[in-house]
Amino acid sequence: MPGEERSGVGRRRFLALAGGAAGAAGLAGCSGVIGNDPDTGTSERTGTESDSATGTTGTPETTETTTDPEDDGAAFPITVTQGQFPPGLDPHAHRQTPADNVLLHCYEGVLARDRYGRIVEGLATNYERLQNGNEVRFEIREDVSFHDGSTLTPEDVAYSVNRVVDESTGFRSPQRGQLDGVSGASVVDGEPAVEVTSSGINPVVFSAFASYCDVLSKRWMDEHEHSYLSSHAMGTGPFVLESFEAGRRIVMSRFDGYWNEPAEVTEVTFTAETDSGARVESLLNGESTIVTDVPPAGVGRINDSRTARVASTPSTRILFAAMRHDVKPFDSATFRRAMNLAVDLTSVVENVLQGFGEQTGQPTLEGFTGHDSNVKPYPYDPEQAEQLVEESGYAGAELTLHVPVGRYLKGVEIAQSVAGYVDELPNVSATVKRREFQSFASDLLSPTDRDDPAWYLAGWGEPTTDGAFVMRPLLSSTGRLSTWSNDEFDQLLERANTRTGDERANVLTEANKLAHDRTPWIFLNRQYSVYGVSSDVAWDPRRDERLDAYEMSRDD
Repeated sequence: MPGEERSGVGRRRFLALAGGAAGAAGLAGCSGVIGNDPDTGTSERTGTESDSATGTTGTPETTETTTDPEDDGAAFPITVTQGQFPPGLDPHAHRQTPADNVLLHCYEGVLARDRYGRIVEGLATNYERLQNGNEVRFEIREDVSFHDGSTLTPEDVAYSVNRVVDESTGFRSPQRGQLDGVSGASVVDGEPAVEVTSSGINPVVFSAFASYCDVLSKRWMDEHEHSYLSSHAMGTGPFVLESFEAGRRIVMSRFDGYWNEPAEVTEVTFTAETDSGARVESLLNGESTIVTDVPPAGVGRINDSRTARVASTPSTRILFAAMRHDVKPFDSATFRRAMNLAVDLTSVVENVLQGFGEQTGQPTLEGFTGHDSNVKPYPYDPEQAEQLVEESGYAGAELTLHVPVGRYLKGVEIAQSVAGYVDELPNVSATVKRREFQSFASDLLSPTDRDDPAWYLAGWGEPTTDGAFVMRPLLSSTGRLSTWSNDEFDQLLERANTRTGDERANVLTEANKLAHDRTPWIFLNRQYSVYGVSSDVAWDPRRDERLDAYEMSRDD
């Protein structure tokens, strides 16, 4: 069976034990292969697959809680301050990590991942590929309650999958691409099981379900309009939504009716602050327990305090300066190559990020399926860049780089550096336009490309560590966030979708190298996750950017 049994070890304890050997990551110098187990140095998986509003609102009445025998009864509340506030609470209506970090406390999927990226059981206790190859089967837990006391059923699981992948349900999920290839789900008659069908062999189906598709209650959904989910939540997760104040605060309490061990944290509050310096102040003032994206300038202040520490790790997120290839001058591969040569990435990482990052030159990161260790970042060569601009026929181009505020570590400063280097070329001018994140994201996720800026800084985090999950949505001709069209590249991705094992990895590596050579965007950096953490909380950051209060405990 391609699953990892927990043999009576609870989810919280399992995750804590899995993370204990890792320790806190080093600050600027931490590195390593994504998904590696520090005990073995190998990237092991447990499966046999190749996939690696204003106002305050709350939830329905919850079930009676119980006391954890390991809990001394003392309250253990935490407050998490991110750079952005979730646009809403529908787990299928967003593609944003800050929203994921809130909703993962209320909702769960059929599978999950431990801190090393390995697939573990979630709401499913067993999973397997059926003989026809296009179908997989999940056996659903029978001891799980939703927050309103109702019992989880296979119908809830099938409903949730179909809501994401099938627009005929009346809902168009922006997460459709994250379950690419999945065509539907159905309940197995007379059994606590669900069968999921794909349009082909779908070699990464288990990997996808280990990272995506939270399970909703079908009955609860039938009772409410879609808009109700923007401010309400009701899942099976270890925390229950208590209140939601749009743009201000989300409060959740521990769900002691959880099917596994209750969390040690008793209450988790989520707030947001776009200004990184203000986030640091909130940590040092005791207003926040954990803050995200600590700027390099704040690291010393936090570590010098007696109340908090900095914890960091390389993430699974790449940053890049995307270009619309249907807009001049970015339709020219020669011009795009010039832009890559114009930017001094070494200086950006060393001076802007102060070592909290790594240069990239390809769509995938080290440890991803499809990564090519022989592909290096583009060198800084402004003279060659100037010459290529002339050859492209776009000398005199005037460019504006759009960047969301408060979303990425030093994102605005990176954008300013990129535009500054381009502007130093005598035959190109460049400026920066700061954008409010939700407006920026709405443009990118709109049904058409016409709202997209021609040049913008963006990031993509991929917990599956599979190159296809990066290249297909961002670079294929059918990708929602892509205007690049290259037949050879598309054919390679299609071929990868019908291959498994090393053969599939080799095809993705070829596609990855092709993307490097054709420069569809300006390759920038791997983002590091840099957190400020209160000294009384024991928690180590994960490379997939998952910020889970269930993994936290008191630091005595």
